[in-house]
Amino acid sequence: MKKLSPRSIPVLIEKDEDGLYVVECPVFSGCYSQGKTVKEALHNISEVIELCLEEKENRDLISGYQPKELTLHTISV
Repeated sequence: MKKLSPRSIPVLIEKDEDGLYVVECPVFSGCYSQGKTVKEALHNISEVIELCLEEKENRDLISGYQPKELTLHTISV
């Protein structure tokens, strides 16, 4: 498998009601993890992203991924 150059990939972190940090990578479907600390959650999502990148479809997706801007917003519903 060809090794990809390092890239910046966005992740979202939210602290849940149990105090765990839940982290998700919106670039890949179903790419999420958790940890007791932010550091642990980021380490765990890195491992999950590496697993996602074992699939050719995801490697192709990320090879062309170059967002111009990323923002996070919350809304009340």
